[in-house]
Amino acid sequence: MQQISVDLGDRSYPILAGAGLITRGDLLRSHIKGSQVCIVTDDTVAPLYLEAVSRQLEGLRVISVVLPTGEPFKNWSVLQQILDALLEARFDRKCCLLALGGGVVGDMTGFAAAIYQRGVDFIQVPTTLLSQVDSSVGGKTGINHPAGKNMIGAFYQPQAVIMDTDTLRTLPAREISAGLAEIIKYGLIRDVGFLAWLEQNMQKLRTLDAAAVIHAIVRSCEI
Repeated sequence: MQQISVDLGDRSYPILAGAGLITRGDLLRSHIKGSQVCIVTDDTVAPLYLEAVSRQLEGLRVISVVLPTGEPFKNWSVLQQILDALLEARFDRKCCLLALGGGVVGDMTGFAAAIYQRGVDFIQVPTTLLSQVDSSVGGKTGINHPAGKNMIGAFYQPQAVIMDTDTLRTLPAREISAGLAEIIKYGLIRDVGFLAWLEQNMQKLRTLDAAAVIHAIVRSCEI
């Protein structure tokens, strides 16, 4: 596991990248202050990881919300499902939302956390390469509007970003390529040495060599 810190004063948070992290209950619990947790995921990710993550939180009061998968569902009516579940469960201001999924899940969960009871904690657990190097980092949250993408939202920082590289092994090749394209952009924008390293190690990245993937994720997040 590698860790870097995002230094934002009282809103600082760690980014953790490594293999098997969603089965590390100690990591998850160390960033949960209260006893109420709402896991938000989608119907693609839920069958793969929801039970495993829930099991790490035994002893806490855990509920889950399973959203439909995809960008077309990143809207007010689907966001309402998260808020409805929190209110129905009578979750208080010490609750924590856990975003388990790709960029859409992370954006919506973060926005729900930003507006529920004027702001509650949330943790990002991104499960796609693209969300691990892009949407889960930087506090960008929101939903789409018929007039434009990501036009409604907030900058709201998570308590932590926990990236388990093992989750990448369930992704189709196209999704891996989407994440690698974003990583290449970081090299082009900021670090020619990193870009050269990517050229030399692209085959390792495409086959999800653990050490290579963790290095690429961490350097992208640093940039």
